[in-house]
Amino acid sequence: MKKIWVIKTPDERTVRHLCRRVGCHPVTAAVLVNRGFISEADISAFLSPSLQGIVTYAALKDTEKAVHRIARAITSREKIMVFGDYDVDGVTSATITCQFLKQAGADATCYIPHRMTEGYGLRLSHVREVIVPAGIELVITTDCGSSSHDAVKAAKQAGIDIIITDHHDIPDLPPADAVINPKRSDCTAGLEHLAGVGVAFFLLVCLRKHLREIGHWQQYAEPNLKEICDMVALGTIADVVPLVRENRVIARAGLEVINNSPRPGIKALVDVCGITRLQLETGDLAFRLAPRLNAAGRMEHAMLAADLLTTDDPETAGKLAEIVNGLNIERQNTEAGIFQRIDKFIEQDSALLQSRSLILFHEEWHQGVLGIVASRLVEKYFRPVILFSMTDGLGIGSARSIPGIDLYSTLTECAPFLERFGGHAMAAGLRIRREKINSFRETFDASVRRSCPPDVFQPLLTIDGELGFDMISDTLGDELQMLQPYGQQNPEPLFMATHVRVMFSKILGNRHRRMLLKQPESKTQKTLPAICFNVDPAKAQQLYFEKIAYRLRWNHFNDRRSLQLVVEEME
Repeated sequence: MKKIWVIKTPDERTVRHLCRRVGCHPVTAAVLVNRGFISEADISAFLSPSLQGIVTYAALKDTEKAVHRIARAITSREKIMVFGDYDVDGVTSATITCQFLKQAGADATCYIPHRMTEGYGLRLSHVREVIVPAGIELVITTDCGSSSHDAVKAAKQAGIDIIITDHHDIPDLPPADAVINPKRSDCTAGLEHLAGVGVAFFLLVCLRKHLREIGHWQQYAEPNLKEICDMVALGTIADVVPLVRENRVIARAGLEVINNSPRPGIKALVDVCGITRLQLETGDLAFRLAPRLNAAGRMEHAMLAADLLTTDDPETAGKLAEIVNGLNIERQNTEAGIFQRIDKFIEQDSALLQSRSLILFHEEWHQGVLGIVASRLVEKYFRPVILFSMTDGLGIGSARSIPGIDLYSTLTECAPFLERFGGHAMAAGLRIRREKINSFRETFDASVRRSCPPDVFQPLLTIDGELGFDMISDTLGDELQMLQPYGQQNPEPLFMATHVRVMFSKILGNRHRRMLLKQPESKTQKTLPAICFNVDPAKAQQLYFEKIAYRLRWNHFNDRRSLQLVVEEME
């Protein structure tokens, strides 16, 4: 869909003031103002995030209760099960928790359910068939558990204590011994932006402190929690939570660990991805490493990803990395096939686009890739999308939304038609009986229409400002790099240039266009290299653009670096 370009106009006096006080490029100052940073103190904290600067570790409600219960289980050698989710956030949160417990001398095991055969979250079947037979006395969930009311009740009846760590929306508290979730209504910590792995990390910080106070580390080596920030950063970035405040600190610290001393599993992943640059960035984790780790849970079993991330043996890591890479290729092919079939179906029945949402189902769709396909359909048609894989009359689905439409709230209105659901504003998982699909579709679409104005369905392209080629310099490139890590609520700066001519052009692999660009009306007549990924065939040969939207990045090649424009849109 054609996007509306929205160009930000930060207050000029504030920008000039920051330039003088901070000593930065006017463009950098403008971007900082656009992000809401107008004081020197805020900018200093933003540019120099520190783990020591986090003061909210113990702020989450029920943390103290959880810490004391876990400490008792550790010292009494009770059997503990860490129960995680099968995505990267769930895998990383489960593995750092289980590894910490083992380092503390606990009798701990890690359990991650199979996406296809077991589904999401802690269930009654897990309590009856896995937890009770294993003699587990304490279960700690990570990145799940907030909606597991029946399972928690059954566990309590069996004499098993439950501690939930999660970050998904939670309308009603399950009867667990502790529920650590920043989104519970009575939690005032202000940490709703944390991923599941962030919640688990905060708990471990407090648990380590308590164990120190009771003298536990006199018997065991006290873990260095900065060393696991690589996993916390990976889970946080993969889950696409806002990279602000504590998340930004964690992501920066984790990237530092990865770039200085990567664990064998991450190094093997980097190698199999073909990444040659020395310093990884958030984009590498989000678009290269995370999809391969997620492919394990989507196509096979997420324990493959957990094993890869926790092995100390480089040879084992290399073999596991090759396996998840192969699963990712399989995932890509499966996803592409489903997307193309749906896209063709929509083209043949354009009446579907008269609805404000797309809700479709099929018996042959692979459950593991439905979320990715839904995201691609959202990007193309810009409306909420829900896809179900139907088996024996039961649909297991994934939902994705657009800004301005709270998916979880909308699904709550449709709860009578659903077997179960969970998630948050932008993504959710759900189950439905086939005979209720039509009623659900009508109710969901009516709710979306009723709650959202029409302009919500027009995608926006937010531009940080116009940046002509004359203003681009190495200094600016270095300063913009300091704004990393980029992510939700701290997006990579996007600029606009007008009246741009293509001086050289080459198509790479039938998908990407490499160019040399110039603004003929500029003073310096500077020519800059540029690349446009997945170029629109209609624009592949165009030699002049009224305007382009681009990101300014360093391109590293053969130990040399140069500034390059990464073109997002061309008109």
